[in-house]
Amino acid sequence: MDQTHTVDQTQTGAQPPAEPFVAPEEGTAAEAIAAIGEELDIFDDWMGRYQYIIELGRKLPAFPEAWTDDAHRVPGCQSRVWMESRLDGGRLWLAGASDAAIVSGLIALLLRVYSGRPPVEVLATDPVFLKQLGLLEALSTNRGNGIASMARAVQRAAGEAA
Repeated sequence: MDQTHTVDQTQTGAQPPAEPFVAPEEGTAAEAIAAIGEELDIFDDWMGRYQYIIELGRKLPAFPEAWTDDAHRVPGCQSRVWMESRLDGGRLWLAGASDAAIVSGLIALLLRVYSGRPPVEVLATDPVFLKQLGLLEALSTNRGNGIASMARAVQRAAGEAA
């Protein structure tokens, strides 16, 4: 299993406009959700899952310092979170960062599911998968609210792009 989230362009056919936008690893959002579920199932406990999620966050492309401003900040997050979206080639490209390690990992999971997808697919992919994968229950209430805020920001960007 490739943990670096590099992209097989023949699989997805999608190339991001440039870093820091994340390219999809799987062909569809549903395939990404299934792959994340399988990867999390490898671990016996939440400590292992947390470490894995933190490592995913460390592998995110560098987020431009110029974007760590209020215009890019996601409200409703306990940690500082910044996101940027761009419509290019009929696909919504996403970039994100946080000042907290676990939150950066959660951003990486969201971007893996949503970035590089057509806006209609993003809108059709309900962020309920976060609950189904057990991610929300394993987090503090504040972190759970924060990831919900990030998911709403992604959905809002897709709605504006559609």
